[in-house]
Amino acid sequence: MEESLRPGFAGSPSNALPAALRAALAERLDGLARKELRTRAMRLSEAYRARQPSAGTIRDETDALAYALSRLPATYAAIAAVLGRLRDEQTDMAPLRLLDAGSGTGAASWAASAVWPEIAQITMLDRSRVFLDLAAALAASSGRAALTGADHIEADLTRLPEPLPGADLVVVAYALTELADTALPVVAESLWSRVTPTGALALVEPGAPRDHIRLMRVRDRLIALGARIVAPCPHQADCPITGDDWCHFSARLPRSRDHMFLKDGVVPFEDEKYAYLVARRVGDPAGNRIISPVRVAKPGAMARICGPAGINETITLRRDKPAFDTLRRKDWGDAVALPRATPEEIA
Repeated sequence: MEESLRPGFAGSPSNALPAALRAALAERLDGLARKELRTRAMRLSEAYRARQPSAGTIRDETDALAYALSRLPATYAAIAAVLGRLRDEQTDMAPLRLLDAGSGTGAASWAASAVWPEIAQITMLDRSRVFLDLAAALAASSGRAALTGADHIEADLTRLPEPLPGADLVVVAYALTELADTALPVVAESLWSRVTPTGALALVEPGAPRDHIRLMRVRDRLIALGARIVAPCPHQADCPITGDDWCHFSARLPRSRDHMFLKDGVVPFEDEKYAYLVARRVGDPAGNRIISPVRVAKPGAMARICGPAGINETITLRRDKPAFDTLRRKDWGDAVALPRATPEEIA
């Protein structure tokens, strides 16, 4: 049976870097040799694969710019996808204060400001002064008071400074992956304590098996602290994914010419795989979750869906036209109603 495979998260304009951020980055890159940037980006990539913390590998602004040029578009796309779904699914969310913990070059701050323009206060926290300085420089031309006036705090996630005010939205993106396993429960509890009663803690990590496993440990700790996991999990029970499988999603983003040069790319887009968790004190999951790309075949639209009863492989038949049309337009990661049919029911 021949199938067509729908793309994971079929990139929308919101997955691309905002025009002001692209312009600010281009201004900082002006005059820098692209070959030197590629050499540095390759060195940083090798250090990342060797699990060396970025604070020790980002030595100066050129290093930070090489990182921003090669990784900022992808991390921004993943964070924007997560926060966009959070806004759409938890409609009471109206954050005014953001804590961008492990902020790097500020991707989460830019993404949150795009999703919720009403955010009025931003705190960026990172252990790299080089990253914080570049984040401040990039934000200076944003035209948004919250970004230009953000507080920049040099601190380690494992030792958050006191006093650190609460926030309606705490985002930790691509930062937990650099921490030791033993640090995760303490960091999770510390960050959770900063979330206001109606706020949310959003964790975004690389979409790799290791990071999925680590997020599940953080999930267990947050639930023990009284948190409600509202995404992507549709329940508070143990994760039903076992074996070699893992929960992750994908964000498609456009590549600039410089981005393609740094990464030896041959196509003008990239698919960033990511894993994530969103925890709140209030609210419920939006529904069951599509956890792999929807496949459209002759009988109908097939989807792998995680729900309170576990994982189901479902088929919505073409003859059920309204339901079929709805499902085939869904993206990997979307919340859906209960499954229509299982493969056994149409065998």
